[in-house]
Amino acid sequence: MDTTFPQLLMKHAAERPAAPAMREKEFGIWQTLSWAELAQMVAHAACGLQAAGLQRGEHLAVIGANRPRLYACMLAAQALGAIPVPLYQDAVAAEFVFPLSNAEVRMCVVEDQEQVDKMIEVRAQYPALTHIWYDDPRGLRNYSEAGLQGLGDLLQRGQALAAQNPEFFARQVAQGRPDDVGAMFFTSGTTGNPKGVVHTHRSLLNRAKAGADFDRLTAAEDVLAYLPPAWIGQNIFSYAQWLACGYVVNCPESAATVSIDLKEIGPTYYFAPPRVFEGLLTSVMIRMEDAGRIKRSMFHRFMDVARRVGPAKMDGQRLGLLDRLLYGLGDLLVYGPLRNTLGFSRVRVAYTAGEAIGPDLFTFYRAIGINLKQLYGSTETAVFVCLQPDNAVRADTVGVPIEGVEIKVADNGEILVRSAGLLKGYYKNQKATDEVLTADGWYHTSDAGFLDASGQLKIIDRVKDVGRLAGGANDGAMFAPKYVENKLKFFPHIKEAVAYGDGRATVCVMLNIDFEAVGNWAERRNLPYAGYTDLAGKAEVYELMRECVQKVNADLAQDAMLAGSQVSRFLVLHKELDADDNELTRTNKVRRGFIAEKYAVLIDALYAGRDQQYIETQVKFEDGRTGSVSATLKILDARTFEPVRKAA
Repeated sequence: MDTTFPQLLMKHAAERPAAPAMREKEFGIWQTLSWAELAQMVAHAACGLQAAGLQRGEHLAVIGANRPRLYACMLAAQALGAIPVPLYQDAVAAEFVFPLSNAEVRMCVVEDQEQVDKMIEVRAQYPALTHIWYDDPRGLRNYSEAGLQGLGDLLQRGQALAAQNPEFFARQVAQGRPDDVGAMFFTSGTTGNPKGVVHTHRSLLNRAKAGADFDRLTAAEDVLAYLPPAWIGQNIFSYAQWLACGYVVNCPESAATVSIDLKEIGPTYYFAPPRVFEGLLTSVMIRMEDAGRIKRSMFHRFMDVARRVGPAKMDGQRLGLLDRLLYGLGDLLVYGPLRNTLGFSRVRVAYTAGEAIGPDLFTFYRAIGINLKQLYGSTETAVFVCLQPDNAVRADTVGVPIEGVEIKVADNGEILVRSAGLLKGYYKNQKATDEVLTADGWYHTSDAGFLDASGQLKIIDRVKDVGRLAGGANDGAMFAPKYVENKLKFFPHIKEAVAYGDGRATVCVMLNIDFEAVGNWAERRNLPYAGYTDLAGKAEVYELMRECVQKVNADLAQDAMLAGSQVSRFLVLHKELDADDNELTRTNKVRRGFIAEKYAVLIDALYAGRDQQYIETQVKFEDGRTGSVSATLKILDARTFEPVRKAA
C-alpha cells in the first residue's frame, strides 16, 4: 500500500469521523473513541512529543497492554517520522536494558506504575532514558523521578501547541513515505540477545492488506486486542489491519476480564495462539465433567455428531438430510450455547499461529461451527505468508502462499520466502541480516517443511533442531524434537514438553503437566495433592503421562520417516517452565539449549537408565524475590512400537 499508518488514520477520520475506531472497558463500562477523536488525540500526542524533543528516525519505546492512548502514541511517533518499539509488558526490568540501549531509546510511554518502576530500575544501567510518560496514574501520585509525567500532561501540552500551530500535524503526516521505517519489533531471543526487526510502513501494510483481502475483511469487523502489542501477531491484527480496514479494536479492562469481555464484544475476527484455544477447551471440559449426568450425556452425544459432520459442513460439503437435522438440533441445544459461552457466537474468521495446534483441538472448534484456521509467518515476514482458504482447511498444514508471496524449499528442506512484507533488516546487525536475506530477496525462515500435492505448506521443525539419532536400532533416523513436543502438547493434561535425542540412541522427554486440567482430573478421583510439585510427582499422574506418551509413540510408528523419534523414557518436572526463569521466551517458546544446561543432571539420569533423580532448582517469583524448589523425580520407561510398513 502506497501510504503510511498516520495517513490511513487521517483518511478514516475524514471519511468516517463519527464511526467507532476503538473501545476500552473502564470501570466495567465500554468507552468508545471515534476516528475523529482518535485523530485529535494523535495530533495532540505528536505535538507534545515533538516539543519534548522526539526526532525523526528516533525510537520511542511503548510498554503496556492494548490501550487507546498507547496506540495513539505509536501513531504520533510515526506521524513525526519516529519509530515505535513495542516491548513485552511482562518482561522484568533487566530484560529491557538490551532493547532500550540497542535502539538508543531516550523516551518511552508505559501503561502503569508497574512499568514505571521497571523503567526507574532500568535507569541504573541505562541512564540515557530521559523521559517516561505513563497512561494510568494510580499509585504514582508521590513519585518525583526526573522526566516522569502522565500522558495527560503530554496531551495537554500538545493541545496548546496544536492550537498555536494548527497545520503542524497535517504537514508532518504528509511528509511520511511508505518506505520510511514504520516500526521495530524485537524477536523473542530464543538463542541469545533479541534482534530488532525493522519494518517499513509498506512492508507491514502490504501484508496487512493481503491478509484482509484473503478473508474479505471490512470495516464492519470487531476485534478484541488482548495479547501483547509487542508480539507482531497481535500488532498486525489490531494495528496494521485495523488501519488498513478501518474496523473496531476493543481493549479489555484487564487480563483477568478477557473471557468476560470476549463474550460481551463477540468479535467477528479473532486471533490467538494454540495455548489460548487449549485453555478455553480445557475449561469447557472441566465444566462438563462437573455437570449433571443428563447434560453430560447430551453434550457427548451431540459432540459425536459434530465431530463426524461439523468439519464437512464447515468445508461446504453437502450433507445428508438426517445429518443436517441432527446437526441442526445439536446447534440449537449444544453448539450454539457453547459458542456463546466461549464468546465466539459472531466469529466469522478465527486464526491460530505461533505453534502447531493439535488435530483434536482443531477439529473440536471447527466441528461446533467456528471457522478456525491456521496461518504461517514470523516477525521477519510481517506475519502473513500462508493462510488456509475456506473449504480447504486441514489440521496438518498451515495453508497456501497468499498474494505476493513466493516460496521455495532448499536442498536441506529449509523454507525460503520472498514477498513485499519482508523485514528491511535487523537493527545494527548487518551480519545477522546477511545470514537471513539473500541478494535476490529470499528470506531464510530456518523452518523445515515442504509443499504437499495440494500446494499447502507443511512444517516439520526448525532446520537447526532437526537432528539424527546415533547408535542403537534407529541409528541415522531423523529426529524432529518440535514435532514430538507438539504431539505431546496436543493432550490437554500436558502443558509443555522438551525432547532430546540428537546424537543419542533414543529419545527422552521432560514434561510439564497442565496444573488446572490434571488438578481437576485428580479431584474427580479423590486424589489429594498439595500444590504443583506434589501433584506432578504422584504415581497416578505418571501413569496418566505414560498413557499420553505411548499414544504419541503409536502415532509416530505410523510415519516411516519419524518412527525413530518415539519416546523411550520420560520424567515430569517438579516446576512449571517459566519465562521469568529464562526457560521460555516471552512468546512462550521453549529455550531448549538453556533447559539442557540447567537440567543437565536430569538429562544424564534419563540416559543413564536411572529410575529417579534428586534436583534442586532456583526460581524467581513475580515480585523479584528468588527461592528454590526441590524434589526427587521418578523416571519411567515408555513402550515403543515397531514402525508400520506401508504396502508396496
